[in-house]
Amino acid sequence: QVQLVESGGGLVQPGGSLRLSCVGSGSIFSMSFIGWYRQAPGNQRELVARISSGRSTNYAQSVKGRLTISRDNAKNTVYLQMSSLKPRETTVYYCNTYPSPGPWGEGTLVTVSS
Repeated sequence: QVQLVESGGGLVQPGGSLRLSCVGSGSIFSMSFIGWYRQAPGNQRELVARISSGRSTNYAQSVKGRLTISRDNAKNTVYLQMSSLKPRETTVYYCNTYPSPGPWGEGTLVTVSS
């Protein structure tokens, strides 16, 4: 099982940028599809981006052109570069395996506010 820890969240102004990191442990990390998810209060958790072991990517329609997912298998890390952030995107972001997520970590809070 892959264990993942998210970091990189913080306060950013509307229109600003932020890069999230997801560090994984376990020998199968490099072979795993990894996704970034978010869950706003009162809403279901949604998948915003995913990346395959071969670095193929897929994005939710709402974030296309603004979020970029990438991975560095040598560092067991998946990144989410976010730009043109909007206040409604304030929430906790999680990384996990895809399509079958394991236990959820604490996530990292992104706050978009002036």
